[in-house]
Amino acid sequence: MNINMTLIGQTIAFAIFVWFCIKYVWPPISSALHERQKKIADGLDAASRASRDLELAQEQAAQTLRESKEQSSQILEQANKRASQMIEEAREQARAEGERLVASARAEIEQEINRAKEELRVQVATLAVAGAERVLEASIDEKAHRKLLDKLAAEL
Repeated sequence: MNINMTLIGQTIAFAIFVWFCIKYVWPPISSALHERQKKIADGLDAASRASRDLELAQEQAAQTLRESKEQSSQILEQANKRASQMIEEAREQARAEGERLVASARAEIEQEINRAKEELRVQVATLAVAGAERVLEASIDEKAHRKLLDKLAAEL
């Protein structure tokens, strides 16, 4: 065997092997590499989109939380205002009711005083007539002396 022929044969066989690999093996490997590269790029894009979506969702959640806190503080403030307003209204009603009761009691007391004075006048007049009868030991005609009795009762 000739070394030259072996080298030429191996060179031809290697050239055929390289041609076969370039023609039939390399395209599927290259396409698989391109697909893998595309999948990795798509995955990185999806991850960055998901990261942006997550940040956006967190911002929206924070905004919603702030709005909810503001609304709850407004509702509490309105409730406190309404409660103080209701308390003030109740105080005013109680004050008005107390004044009305005091006025009613004063009017009733005034009537009672007037009634007591009138009864006292009648009793004084009766006592005065009885006293005068005893002093005079004579009967005094009440109808005849009504003016005198009224004058006496008014002075007392």
